[in-house]
Amino acid sequence: MSKEGENMALDAFNLSGKVALITGACGGIGRALVYKYASQGISLAIADKSLKQVTILVDEVVSKGGIAKAFSGDLTKKSYCDNLPNDVKQEFGRIDIIVNNAGLMRRGAITDTTDKDYNLSMSVNVEAPFRIVRAAIPLMAAAGGGAIVNTSSCWGINPGPNHLIYCTTKAALAAMTQCLGRDHAHQNIRINAVCPNEVNTSMLRTGFEIRGLNPDAAINELNKSVPLGHIAEPEEIANVIAFLTSNDAGYICGSLVEVNGGKAVY
Repeated sequence: MSKEGENMALDAFNLSGKVALITGACGGIGRALVYKYASQGISLAIADKSLKQVTILVDEVVSKGGIAKAFSGDLTKKSYCDNLPNDVKQEFGRIDIIVNNAGLMRRGAITDTTDKDYNLSMSVNVEAPFRIVRAAIPLMAAAGGGAIVNTSSCWGINPGPNHLIYCTTKAALAAMTQCLGRDHAHQNIRINAVCPNEVNTSMLRTGFEIRGLNPDAAINELNKSVPLGHIAEPEEIANVIAFLTSNDAGYICGSLVEVNGGKAVY
């Protein structure tokens, strides 16, 4: 490769000076993405519900030479979501990347789904990304563009059994992503979704515990069902998100990127 080609390849992932907002930043995938972006010189707006956990993560990034600010809040609060992108811009002077990563899972058939399950799931998994993106579009358009990634799920594309409300909300987020990708491409705003299958996170482990299962044993069994030999680690999903927001993914827009180790949803 020529020197010019090498420089272009490096520039593709050189996002130093950019600003990224990550919701659900203290969870498994979110935390892995925080570390990934920090290593690339990206300034981080770290959003999660727990101020204590957000502050700890911000301090960790800063202690290692990174730039991060806390934007803790409740995604079920409309005003928090509506104001979040502008709050980030006010703090950093710009907002280049948004990752709507926060989400929750409620299991069960429709007859087991309460109004509280429905309202909370729709609020966090669908309405919060809707409001955040709606507020961010004018800011990104005025600045010449940006990149947004929504964390959907393979289960939102191919619904699995006994996860009615989870599959419904992730399907809504997938459809939203495809619409947004088409509608705002002309503004140089690339909007895509990453769609994982099972990921080794605290959310997955807690689900096993709720059902009276040993998380380690349950994950070992899940690993056997994946053609690549293991369910995803958070870093493997974060790597895809980072790619989708990099210049190397400059022609990917409105896509639902399944990251499943070759495992279909059964």
